[in-house]
Parts: sequence; structure tokens; C-alpha cells
Amino acid sequence: MLEFFEVREGSLIYRENGETLMVTPWGKDSLRVRSVFAGEVEEGSVALLEPEPAEADIVIGEWEASITNGNIKARLWVNGWGHALQIGFYNQRGELLLREISNGGALQKKARHFRPLPGGEYELKVSFEASPEEKIYGMGQYQQEVMNLKGCNLELAHRNSQASIPFCLSDKGYGFLWHNAAVGEVHFGTNTTEWLARSAMQMDYWITAGDTPAQIEEAYALATGKSPMMPEYGLGFWQCKLRYYNQEQVLRIAREYKERGITPDVLIIDYYHWPRCGDWRFDPEYFPDPEAMVKELREMGIETMVSVWPQVDVRSENFEEMKQKGLLLKSNMGVDVQMIFHGNNLFLDATNPRTRKYVWEKLKKNYADMGIRTFWLDEAEPEFGTYDFDLYTSSAGPMARTGNIYPREYARLVYEGQQEMGQRDVVNLIRCAWAGSQRYGALVWSGDIMSTYEDFRRQICAGLHMGICGIPWWTTDIGGFHGGNIEDSGFRELLVRWFQFGTFCPVMRLHGSRQPHQPIVNRAGEERECTGADNEIWSFGEEAYPILVKFIGIRERMRDYTREVMRQAHEKGSPVMRTLFYEFPEDKECWDITDAYLYGPDILVAPVCHEGAEGRRVYLPQGASWTHAGTGEVYEGGVWLDVEAPLETVPLFLRDGRQGYLVGML
Repeated sequence: MLEFFEVREGSLIYRENGETLMVTPWGKDSLRVRSVFAGEVEEGSVALLEPEPAEADIVIGEWEASITNGNIKARLWVNGWGHALQIGFYNQRGELLLREISNGGALQKKARHFRPLPGGEYELKVSFEASPEEKIYGMGQYQQEVMNLKGCNLELAHRNSQASIPFCLSDKGYGFLWHNAAVGEVHFGTNTTEWLARSAMQMDYWITAGDTPAQIEEAYALATGKSPMMPEYGLGFWQCKLRYYNQEQVLRIAREYKERGITPDVLIIDYYHWPRCGDWRFDPEYFPDPEAMVKELREMGIETMVSVWPQVDVRSENFEEMKQKGLLLKSNMGVDVQMIFHGNNLFLDATNPRTRKYVWEKLKKNYADMGIRTFWLDEAEPEFGTYDFDLYTSSAGPMARTGNIYPREYARLVYEGQQEMGQRDVVNLIRCAWAGSQRYGALVWSGDIMSTYEDFRRQICAGLHMGICGIPWWTTDIGGFHGGNIEDSGFRELLVRWFQFGTFCPVMRLHGSRQPHQPIVNRAGEERECTGADNEIWSFGEEAYPILVKFIGIRERMRDYTREVMRQAHEKGSPVMRTLFYEFPEDKECWDITDAYLYGPDILVAPVCHEGAEGRRVYLPQGASWTHAGTGEVYEGGVWLDVEAPLETVPLFLRDGRQGYLVGML
């Protein structure tokens, strides 16, 4: 008698012709599925936290078995042709959520295809049946104006402005995490969904069932972690530009804001305030007394944030020591240069705990010990000069197999150092993320995007997808990063519209590489990184200024509300920016909205995101009444409205009369 199935320590195991597959209860209403081509399933986890113990119901027959954990059930059955295993997942009502492809009889297809690579690793492809009408969301941040990802082909890799987080939410009632840090691809086709890892040792994914998006999100947050509580200085307005290049300029801008009656919560000092990449300290030529600068800003009620890069210039004072100690990423062949920017650079190995300790000691000595509590972790992908991931290796393994954890471990470097020195109010700005980054205080921003309306609209989608992926702290460069000339009337209009959107982002941060640039040359005659044109709220003309002041005031008025929404993110994993369907899943119209969202549960935001527009169509979800924050008019949900919105205002609606203090502020 053939015995395909067995039970071991609460898991259901299948064995056939060298493959071992294990299905394990992993959190409430959730299962983890692992498979190896030969040998035993590996323990450990690249993203999932250890779950609370769960009692699963396992039933075994000769050709079929099942495992049920709360509201999810996996049914495993063996096809008589070739003894191929097929797995299907069902909710508590017996409705099919997701199913692997069958072998197709004589076609002999493989749902789990391990293609051997030299060295004992595998290229792995896992294929599922697809429903053409299914809607899929999440997957991180891709620069596209798309909400429903059905039909999309996505690269599973990080780039500047692209954060690949392989978690998706389906309108069929499940969430799915491709628990694999490898560079790869996913294809959400109409016939099949295919997940591809370029290099892997085993298959590993996690699936949960929920009746609502909120239930699915909360299960995912339990599985991968939640953000800390956002510090108070994360709730207001942040000022930044490329770049405040000296101490006098930083203090002059801060004093000007104070004279105008505005106190930014955070003032940010961008890159190349250091002598060389990898020095991780202020350049004394431009910052002669940074400790006094930080002290004066703190006395004004302003936190100082400093940029940190993971690049180490071969001329850096730390390069030779880090190279000797093995604290840098390695190039597998050719010249060991991984990025060329103001010199030849290598990247620190954030996956190496010895690197994290070494670099934090530098950051502590040169920044944290003088009172700097928040860091800007730029270049976090990392931004290789060429994204040929096969060329690089970290202590965690080849980047083709492990590379997507890099930004998370980079965030971990600073977070754990801050925790060790007793800091609890942690938020660090970072340019990329992966599953679990949220638990290290990561505030992700959307990278070096262009100053265009198209890019503006893409960010709305990006922020909503990131929230679905468990990253509630997210923001953009208000106005975009590249290409904005502050004297251009068209850019000024874009800046105002983006600023209105930024008011209702998890963090409100003004940044950009404004035109025209000004060159900077040091005393030695060396050209340093340039500084951009002015980027303060008084820099964009007399028409824009009072509008920007008004929206900073709105952000301040919302401080209590924002704090409560951040508490929900901390305690339950709820997004701060929420798709309309997150709160109103029964309203089918809400699943197709790409350019409006909820800020927390109560405030519906409809940014004006087309050039020259002075109004737009807005959908109000069924199941609530909605108060227009500008006029005070009340509407029942389930309707489309044409809403006027001249430059000084934005369409904003309040759910069931809540947050009524906003009425009339617009």
C-alpha cells in the first residue's frame, strides 16, 4: 500500500519520488507550505515570525489528505497519472480560494517545478490556476498607474523607486505571501498565476483566509510584524530639499519658518554632508559645530534627520578596515566596484550582523550621541550601478537568492542600534522595503520620481499597494524629485496639488531636486554635490504660499486623528492610507478606484491629479453618509459626484459626520 501522507509535529507531510512537501498551521486562519526537491524541509524563516501554537485538524486517506486551521483548509490529492500532488485552498464555507495547476494528465505539467542550477540551487516556478475575473492588490511599490494587478507581470526585485514586497490580497478572500527573498518574477495571468524565483533552495509560501480585507491584513501583520508607534514628530510637516549643504543654511531655513509662525516637526539634511561616502560623519568644512546646530533646532521644536548611504567610497576612511573585516558586499567577478557616483563605491553588507554593529557604532558616535534621533536611509535597494543581481554576494548568500532582504536588514541596522541605546520613538526614512521592514520603524518613500502629473497619479496607487503589503508608514517627495523648476507656473500648480495629497499621506514631507541647480566647490577646489533651488513653502510664488500654509494648518488640526490612525497601524497592522474597499468591501465599485482613498477610516481624499483641472469625479462608497469638508453638504453613499476644486482646495469628504472640525477649513 502506498503511503503518500504522514503527520509530524502538527504538520501534514507528503512524500513522493524525492519531493517532500509540508503544510503547517502558521497563525490564525493561515497555513505555510514548504517543499524541497530532495531531502528534508528546512526550518527557519526569512520573513515570517514564529506564530502562536495552533491546533489543526488533519485527515489522511490513501490518495487524499486535508489540513484545516480555523477558516482555511488545504486539500491535497494525488493524481493517479504520475502520482502528481495538487493542492487547493478553501475558506470555512468550502469556497475555493486558490488551487495549484494539475499535471494535465499526459501533459505532465508541474505545479512546483525545480530546475537544477550549478551548485545545488534551483530555479523555482510555482503555478496556480487563475480566475479571469479575480482582482489582486499589493505587491509593494511599482511605478504604474494600476490598482488591480490582474494581468500584470512584475519583477520581484528592488530598484530606485521600486519596492518588491511579494504579498498580495485577492477579492476572493485570501492573502498570499511568496516567502522567498530571491530575485524573480510573478505573472498574474488570466489562465495561470506563476511565481518564479531565480535561485532557491526550497519552495515556501504562506496563505491566509479572511472574510474582509481588514481580517486578511491583520493576519498578515501578525505573521510578519507591525510598525512601532509613530513618534509625535512624525505627525506634522517635514521640510527637506536637495540639499542643505551647510550649517548656516540649515539654521537660516529653520529660523525663517519660526518667524513665519510655522514649526516643521523635522528638518532634513540630505546626502554629501559627509566628506566621502562611507565616512558617516559631518564634513567640518560645511558643518563646523553640528552638535550646536542640532541643539538649536531642538530648542525650536524641530528634530534633525540626516541622510545615511550604504555606499563606501574606496577613498573613505573606513574602506580598508571594512574590506579587511569582510563587511562589504562582494562582486563575484570583474572589478569590485558596485556603483560609480562621485567615486568608486561598494555597498556595506547589511545582512551581516558584524557590519550592522560596526556601522551603527559610527552612526552613534557621529550622529546619535549629539542628539540626532532619526535617520534617512537612502540607496536602500541597494542601487547597484547595474541591476545584474547574479554579480553580487552577501553574507546571507548570493544576491540572486537572498537580495530582496537587503533594505529590511539596512533598516534593522539603525533600529536595533537605536533600541540598544534606549530610544523607543523610532522612525527612519528609507527608500525601499521588503516583508517585515515595518517592524524596524521603516518609513518608506517612493524614490527619485519625476515631477509630472503621471508620476503623481502613480504615487497614489503605490501608497495604497504598500499599505496592503503591511507598510503603513509611506510617503513621497511632495512635488516629485526630478525636473521641477520653481519659476515655472505649471510646476507651481503641480506642487500645490501634490502638497494637498501630501497633507493626507502617512507622513507629510516636502522634498525635491529643484531647478536650477547651484554648483558647490570646497576649499580644496573639488566639486561637491550641487544644491538645488529653494524648496521651502515661500519658494513657489505668492499664489501658492497661502495655500501651502493652509494645508500645513490642516495637518496640524488632524494631529489627534493621525495619532489614533497610527495607533491602529501599530496595534492591528491597519494601513494609514486605505483603499476604499478596505473599509467598504461589499461595494463592488470601490474595488476599481485608482485615484481616491481613505486617510484612516473617516476621511475620503480625492486628489486633483490632472494638469489644469479645477474639479473631478468622486465616488462616495455605499454604507455611509459623506459630508463635503468644503461646503458642509451631506450626501448618501453609492453615488458619483462632480466636485469643483479650484487650486486652493481639494475634494475631501468626512464619513458619517466624523472629524467635523475639518468642515470649512478648505
